[in-house]
Amino acid sequence: MPTGVVRSPTDTPAVANAAGKGVSTFPYLDLEAQFAGIKSEVMAAITRVMESQHFILGPEVAALEKEIAEFIGTPATVACASGSDALLLSLMALNVGPGDEVITTPFTFVATGGSIARLGAKPVFVDIDDTYNIDPKQIGPAITSRTRAIIPVHLFGLAADMDPICGLAAQRGIAVIEDAAQAIGATYKKRSVGTIGTFGCFSFFPSKNLGCAGDGGLMTADSAERLERLRLLRAHGGSKKYYYQIIGTNSRLDALQAAILRVKLRHLQNWNEARRKKAELYCRLFAEAGLQNAVRLPKVPSDRGHVFNQFTIRCKERDQLRDFLQRRGIPTEIYYPHPLHLQTAFQYLGYKEGQMPNAEAASKEVMSIPAYPELPMERQELIVNAIRDFYRKAS
Repeated sequence: MPTGVVRSPTDTPAVANAAGKGVSTFPYLDLEAQFAGIKSEVMAAITRVMESQHFILGPEVAALEKEIAEFIGTPATVACASGSDALLLSLMALNVGPGDEVITTPFTFVATGGSIARLGAKPVFVDIDDTYNIDPKQIGPAITSRTRAIIPVHLFGLAADMDPICGLAAQRGIAVIEDAAQAIGATYKKRSVGTIGTFGCFSFFPSKNLGCAGDGGLMTADSAERLERLRLLRAHGGSKKYYYQIIGTNSRLDALQAAILRVKLRHLQNWNEARRKKAELYCRLFAEAGLQNAVRLPKVPSDRGHVFNQFTIRCKERDQLRDFLQRRGIPTEIYYPHPLHLQTAFQYLGYKEGQMPNAEAASKEVMSIPAYPELPMERQELIVNAIRDFYRKAS
């Protein structure tokens, strides 16, 4: 089994399966290669924290919050324990609860819809457009008197179309919570994602463009008052030990994770640019291979800066292609194989197959291929050549 790869439900590389269809000869995401380039910096940061013996919040977390605020261009940020918590805390800051509705996309990780449901509110799903992000045109008809917020997801590292979403929200007096878990460094009309809506939510899960050595998250807000409320909520609702203004929860970022993220943040700009170059090379290789009719490449509107947390293509005969690649030792992933509105966990909402045709079709056709910064060009060529061979064989 390949090493240096995240082992989790959200990022598992292709490995030998029950049918014995093959083992990947290289990882879908090579975190060992990333670590090799920054090992001395990371170990020095860890040692600094261990010597300080200050493990929860404190100077490292405060420094990280300031540095990320400068990176994305916002006055301040608030770190928390995970990207899932970032969504939950943002909804809590709005007092979202039973009887409320929150509009979002069904084509995303479960945390987006799950954070709404955990508070007793109702997730209202609307379909996606051809960028795989929520379709702004579908949002208006879904708004009711109970709608409290819209959660667009900047999927795969590409910003959703924020102007019409924020314009509609402003007209109706509802909040916008950006799920930017996969998209730190991405831009929409030269504005950093996570700084456009009422709140912005980031994840530092290890597979993300900026990942820590465990779980971690961060939030932005459009006012000092909302930022302070987030700080209270993440620390049991109090700003002073044993004195609590509101009911909160425990969602504090570890100082060790903050120190590691501070190291990685210094490299993030270069890593994101490397991902863009990997994407450009893929586009050229697919064109040269004559695969335009078999493979649909990511759509990137000219007003958006993509950071390619995933390089996701859309394929005819996706499952057969994936099996073929696996037999050749090539890892792939599917984000996401089953949209949220059809998941058992959300069955109580009453959605039926056919109600979100774009998300449902995408779930049957999308496939992500390796595109991390350290990926050698030769492996990109190997991947595209193998895909070409599959379609030649199929024809």
